[in-house]
Amino acid sequence: MNLDVPIADLLAIMLGAARTGAWLMICPPFNSRLIPSTVKALLSVGLTLPLAPYLRGTLPSLETSDIIFSAALQVFVGASLGFITALLFAALQAAGDLLDLFGGFTLAMGYDPLSQNQSSVFGKFYNLVAVTLLFVTEGHQMVLRGFLESFKTVPLDATFALNTFSEVLLKGIGDMFVAAIQIAGPLVAVLFLTDVAFGLLNRVAPALNAFQLGFPAKIFLVLLLSGLAITALPGVVGKLVERAVSAVLQLTGG
Repeated sequence: MNLDVPIADLLAIMLGAARTGAWLMICPPFNSRLIPSTVKALLSVGLTLPLAPYLRGTLPSLETSDIIFSAALQVFVGASLGFITALLFAALQAAGDLLDLFGGFTLAMGYDPLSQNQSSVFGKFYNLVAVTLLFVTEGHQMVLRGFLESFKTVPLDATFALNTFSEVLLKGIGDMFVAAIQIAGPLVAVLFLTDVAFGLLNRVAPALNAFQLGFPAKIFLVLLLSGLAITALPGVVGKLVERAVSAVLQLTGG
């Protein structure tokens, strides 16, 4: 059976799928290597299909050079939007890495099934909890909706403001470090005070070898305090989703 698909509709879907595919490759939680590339490619087309009637009216010129330039631009736009979102969610991974650094877990590296790379213990733990909470709270739908809004604010025939991207990128990097410090800051402060206390104890009674006792004490404090701090992660993930969506809308002028 032969299907007669108009060239304009086909080009609109392919250009939209190029932006969506680039976004899926970078944006969490869709960037997981556990999702095959074939599935991501089909998902990018499936997410673009409902927007085909709107995208058809925003097509650039049908000249070959314009189509190639537009395809490259869509990949860049999708990758930029995905990177901004991934940058904010990296705050949880960074917070876990800070806890591993100050708690003495940096020597115990584990395998992260999401990124399929070596990761620290609490960095991997915070990442897994964040992804779980993202799906439980339906935050992934908000992130996806924020991205799909970019087709209205930045249509296929529009240009992309690099100065706005640089401003949002710098702000996103700052927000990532601030969020990581806010998440891990109280626990890091407690671990630092623990080191100070054992240092003073070592000066008062050198024969006790207080620093040797400090490692199990810090591990106990990290496990205890992280169990208490995990109750705040749902609110943190919700705020990160709101920041990511607002950053995407700001980048696209929405």
